[in-house]
Amino acid sequence: LHDLGILDPTLAALQAAGVTTAVFDGVEPDPTEQIVDAGIARFKQEQCDSVLAFGGGSSIDAAKVIALATGNDLSAAGCIGFGKAKLPATALFAIPTTAGTGSEATFIAVISNNETHAKGAVIDPNLIPKAAALDPEVMVGLPAHITAATGMDALTHAIESYIGQWETDDTNYYGLAACRLIFGNLAEACSNGQNLEARESMALASYYGGLAITNALVGYVHAISHNLGAKYGVPHGLGNALVLPHILELLETDAREKLAEIAVHCGMGDKSEGSQALSRKLIDAVWALNEEIGIPKTTDVIQAGDMEALIDAAITEGASYPSPRFISREECRGVLQAISS
Repeated sequence: LHDLGILDPTLAALQAAGVTTAVFDGVEPDPTEQIVDAGIARFKQEQCDSVLAFGGGSSIDAAKVIALATGNDLSAAGCIGFGKAKLPATALFAIPTTAGTGSEATFIAVISNNETHAKGAVIDPNLIPKAAALDPEVMVGLPAHITAATGMDALTHAIESYIGQWETDDTNYYGLAACRLIFGNLAEACSNGQNLEARESMALASYYGGLAITNALVGYVHAISHNLGAKYGVPHGLGNALVLPHILELLETDAREKLAEIAVHCGMGDKSEGSQALSRKLIDAVWALNEEIGIPKTTDVIQAGDMEALIDAAITEGASYPSPRFISREECRGVLQAISS
């Protein structure tokens, strides 16, 4: 983003407002503790007093941990866990450049261990930025394949928060709103990236999805996708997109009524058609959207020798989420085999 000049207008605006900036552009996908520690060191070196996250989920997550750590004199590793910080975070603001993670709305950040690349969650209400700007113009240059994968990440947040067992009236509102925005705008944002209305709708959907999962959490799509990312570096949005329709197929009976409600809200049918037909329409729509925006059906990274460890990790993580039901090892195996090429 820095090299492409996408950050330049923001830097110019800050300079015009009398704000001195120091850029840390060392964030990589699935940032490690080492990367975040480098950001913390840069913050201290430049004697900064606030943090502005500019980028996708990885950039925002890294910035969130940098802000929390610098406000509490901690390392990145020292922030991992629940409420490790005793003081407020350094003032934090965010400008997301992708419409997917909704990280600008959540109190969770994910960073990876330097050696094992196992993902660790930093969970603290102080991670929520003081303000976030949803600006479709900074998303215009996003390639179609990233627009597609991040958009499906947002859809996964919306659906998993809605069909889970920790939903509230608020999370249901945001989840339904996000679903409708995504089904109505993601394909257009992918095919016509200059469409600011579609981009803005996706930015709002991503934010709504973030608000939903902050309280209702996620499910088995994330449990599997997280471990594909940790083991093989599969981008999180792509992992979610690969896994989402398969998990919906598994949970169709258990989540039928809620899936049907999403279908009706998104204009896929009328309530009189019955929940079985409507839930089927929603799942078919997810399959069709994946195909329309170019999401592959399989990945070639999964190694047979890793299968049992992947299943163990996904089942363990999934058990911590409020999914409509627990899935079995064989069901998890079936999903991994289905997306393997």
